[in-house]
Amino acid sequence: MLQSWLPVPPDSDFSIYNLPFGIFSDERPARVGMAIGNWVVDLAAAYALNMFPQYPEAGNAFRKAALNDVMVLGRGFSEYVRKIIQTALCDHQSDLRQLADHLLIPQEKVRMHMPVKVGNYTDFYSSEEHAFSVGQLFRPDNPLFPNWKHLPVAYHGRASSIVVSGTPIIRPSGQTGQPDGTPAFKQTRALDYELELAFVIGKDSVIGQPISVEAAEDYIFGTLLLNDWSARDIQRWEYQPLGPFTSKNFASGVSPWVVTWEALQHFRVPAPAQHPEPFPYLTHHPLQNFDLSLSVSIKPEGSEEFQICQTNASGIYWTAAQQIAHHTITGCNLQTGDLLATGTISGSGISQKGCLLEATLNGTKPVKLGEGIERRFLEDHDEVIMRGFGQRGDIRVGFGELRGKILPALS
Repeated sequence: MLQSWLPVPPDSDFSIYNLPFGIFSDERPARVGMAIGNWVVDLAAAYALNMFPQYPEAGNAFRKAALNDVMVLGRGFSEYVRKIIQTALCDHQSDLRQLADHLLIPQEKVRMHMPVKVGNYTDFYSSEEHAFSVGQLFRPDNPLFPNWKHLPVAYHGRASSIVVSGTPIIRPSGQTGQPDGTPAFKQTRALDYELELAFVIGKDSVIGQPISVEAAEDYIFGTLLLNDWSARDIQRWEYQPLGPFTSKNFASGVSPWVVTWEALQHFRVPAPAQHPEPFPYLTHHPLQNFDLSLSVSIKPEGSEEFQICQTNASGIYWTAAQQIAHHTITGCNLQTGDLLATGTISGSGISQKGCLLEATLNGTKPVKLGEGIERRFLEDHDEVIMRGFGQRGDIRVGFGELRGKILPALS
């Protein structure tokens, strides 16, 4: 077991085994940092002290306000940086310890920013429990569409409205359908969250050349929590025949720290068996997911927070590798900074549902938050908090928090 001279709480998401990358600022401009416990390692300042001699080009990358230039240098580089910092945290004589006042900044004193510049965003529909539960609400005799077990279903989202944790979410207005089949224009009364993971693409692929399922994971730099905010009443009216549009393009939230692909390897577990077996371009063995505990809490204004979902990423049907292989099978190219999200992650029990649409049976059965407090969908000034982590013995790797507070619709 690695032992750090810097005190790290045992329940910290940012253990010495994690060391995620993010973009932070204080009184100085935004730049690249690394989380350890309750601290941020200033990687730009560490570079200036020649802590990364094998990569002289890293200086410019560490001074950028997005991780894209860091990712372009490759996973070998990011692992080199993690190893240097990890070793320094275990060495009582290291420059990191001797110059801690210069290199370590309390997280409470920094502002976190969007970690990556996102060029494209694709949201999949990879949890069978979620797809089945939603299908039962609207098609009880045929919950899964015929294509669902043959390919990873997805829609292309809006990259420009992806926001970092803590960004307020304004209640959207739009067209909704009425019982008589006519539309009305009003603010959404069915605002929802969706608990997801997002895979951050760390290198470009070539247009016209599919990425094989065997090579797909080589393109992933790391992972974020993602909240795909959704206006369900707007979605019901607009989604046929081409899928969601304005009901989801107003905001998607992400956690600020990118957990590297290497840090997640402690938590590999088998993915669910797939029947029928998909086409060869989607077939790979072993099928693997990650044992990551995920939760959602709601904090009404002036109240404590109430956890209403506890689930796990291990049951996702379509794996990250399969998502990438299918996304590129036609020759579509991926670019550094692209996000590929899992879609809502749900389990079978009502307390394992990753969105209110499922947990409340489309608003027909409210969830209890506390004495006299219940929700069918989100209300103004509610704050949604998502968390996630993996734990194997004393090794803990987590994402921190993803928060978003609902503000009233614009008048």
